Amino acid sequence: MIIRQATVADLNTLVPLFDAYRQFYGRPSDQRGARSFLSDRFEHRQSIILVACDGCEVVGFTQLFPSFSSVRLARTFVLNDLYVLPSARGTGAGRALLDGACEYGRSAGAARLSLSTSVSNTTAQSLYEQAGWTREIDFYTYGIPLT
Repeated sequence: MIIRQATVADLNTLVPLFDAYRQFYGRPSDQRGARSFLSDRFEHRQSIILVACDGCEVVGFTQLFPSFSSVRLARTFVLNDLYVLPSARGTGAGRALLDGACEYGRSAGAARLSLSTSVSNTTAQSLYEQAGWTREIDFYTYGIPLT
């Protein structure tokens, strides 16, 4: 499994993967919206997208958003999205993407990576824990919808 940073040339390959990822989380298919969202991230350099390649085929991706920690006085990344095609699950693509994200974060001088997943996504939770990620127990996460 090869992990590499995606470029705008990967957009056509990424759109259906990103759309499938959103559908996994209960959103309706919207390839036009997915294309626009990803295109904007590339254009404005607002995220890092890594892809997992099995031979010539892209079988998964993860998206990192830069952030900062005031407490740590350091750069951090939020691993916001991780998706592997159903046909490629169990091949090590997910673990390779997580490892690639950590490698990228270290090379960028980040102090940490963070992620969240739905409480019911036990498959992903198992993968994260096997890869050495630990569940936060010191903080609660809150959110408020603005739209």
